[in-house]
Amino acid sequence: MRRSRLPRARTRWNTWPEPKAEVLGVARTLTSATRVLDVMDLLRTEDGIDKYYTVNPGSAFADGLHEYLASVVGQNLLTWKEATRRSFHLAVACAVHPSMRRLDAPLMVMPHGAGYNRLVSESTGDTTSPAGLSRRELVHRGKVVPAAIGLSHHDQLATLFRTCPEAAPRAEVIGDWCFQRLKESEAQRDWYRTRLGVADGRRLVVVHSTWSEHSLLGRYPGLPLDLVTALPADEFAVAAVFHPNVWARHSWPTVLERLRGAMDAGLMVIPPQEGWRAAVVASDWVIGDHGSTTFYSAAADRVTLLATTGIEELDPASPAAAFVRAAPRLDPTGDLYDQLLRAEWDHDPGTLRSVIDSQLADVDKSGELTQRRMYEFLRHRGISPPGQPPDPRPVPDPKPERNRPPTAYEVAGAVAADGSVEVRRWPMVAGQQERERGFYVVAAESPHALWSQSADVVARTVAVAVPSASEWCLREAPRKPGAAVLVARIDEVSAVVWLRGILFEARTVRPWGAQQPDLDPLLLGAALNLWLMHGRSGAELANGLVVCTGRRSIRVTFTKPVDDRLGTEARSGL
Repeated sequence: MRRSRLPRARTRWNTWPEPKAEVLGVARTLTSATRVLDVMDLLRTEDGIDKYYTVNPGSAFADGLHEYLASVVGQNLLTWKEATRRSFHLAVACAVHPSMRRLDAPLMVMPHGAGYNRLVSESTGDTTSPAGLSRRELVHRGKVVPAAIGLSHHDQLATLFRTCPEAAPRAEVIGDWCFQRLKESEAQRDWYRTRLGVADGRRLVVVHSTWSEHSLLGRYPGLPLDLVTALPADEFAVAAVFHPNVWARHSWPTVLERLRGAMDAGLMVIPPQEGWRAAVVASDWVIGDHGSTTFYSAAADRVTLLATTGIEELDPASPAAAFVRAAPRLDPTGDLYDQLLRAEWDHDPGTLRSVIDSQLADVDKSGELTQRRMYEFLRHRGISPPGQPPDPRPVPDPKPERNRPPTAYEVAGAVAADGSVEVRRWPMVAGQQERERGFYVVAAESPHALWSQSADVVARTVAVAVPSASEWCLREAPRKPGAAVLVARIDEVSAVVWLRGILFEARTVRPWGAQQPDLDPLLLGAALNLWLMHGRSGAELANGLVVCTGRRSIRVTFTKPVDDRLGTEARSGL
């Protein structure tokens, strides 16, 4: 083998001994890059292994890939030209291409998703072989290119015998390290939900879309917006996970621009590099398609609905095809709220278990199996596999792209027999108000002046501002004669309220053994307007108010100003 190492300082300058082996991680797309980084982590540097990375050029979905890898691995990123001029003891790739034969290293390939399912004739050269297992990808001039082919299930061997029998002897079941890490991260669910801002009693719906015209995003591009405007904002949060190929093909700015309205209404967007697994762990419902992240969600026993199946581009004999034929459906044009609740009620994890088990084998041993196979290539260098199976680290935290919270809501609700107020709010998006659901609650900071003029409630949500909270309420009362309630934030847990000529200071009550709840001025204003609409008065607030939103309730106390002058001014509207 050719050995042309990068220049090194004198050995005596090293902190650690010289490496015994060099391994190259090969990425072709962002999807395969994140999987390669995951798998390469199974190779321990303390065993004397140096790790390098490169980009195999030529993919239509490689935009931004080099920059991403450089940000993660730094100086250990080699150009393809550099990589093909050097020799390595092993090369690892999670997407195979015939040009990888140019590497001077035994090549180990494995899937970059849940098994091998997709028909991509541009890569495979035929319409029957799933991508990753075709002769065109695995063989060059009669010679099988990979030294090892990782499978996630034994049944995939039969597919390989059908599509490229000469490569079958090099195949081995290694499980799915990506999914093992996801499953082992379940204990972090509350932490991930906190990072996504849904530790407040809301339920999390995650929209998953693969790429192509047959994907959820290709068939129903407006579904993310429809979800955030159809689901009560205090009961649900919505996040979106899109295949990295969507971002690479259409660019980051374009994707976010298309989602601007949905993000203004509260949609969180998980970046393509990482975070999707944490979103799966954090989720309560998943709405997806034939992509791997939807399959993984179902495998993690999440309530899963398919908006589209993508059966047109799947190997009809694959587990993914069986999955989309069996999984429950979502009608994107129907009542989304009702369908989610019905799916939760009907959910039976056992329904899809046989299909999932036909795709994922030996999940709990995936890291050990994958690690052992890679170390076998390094044994001749005096490197033995670790004595203990790898400990799956929790998957990285989600770091969603999100805009400021919505500044306007439509509100409906009721006052219960015990005096508590039940509130439901839906974010308002320009051009999306097809039917009236209730009255308007609008932030003073909203850019939509017409909404403010039509609002029953106007609230200033900024705490540190001039004039003070009480002065703002007094100033705005005559300016907004149509508003029955004005609210101005004091801090995270309190606000000043103007209620038909009466000023109050409102403050949340800390339940025993719990944190003091935040006070959302828009939510408080909505509850107070419902209170008034049901014939209640400000005087009845002396005993406080319980505000209920879905599974969550907060108690709020009200006190009148000590300064009689403020009370007089409030009543006079000055």
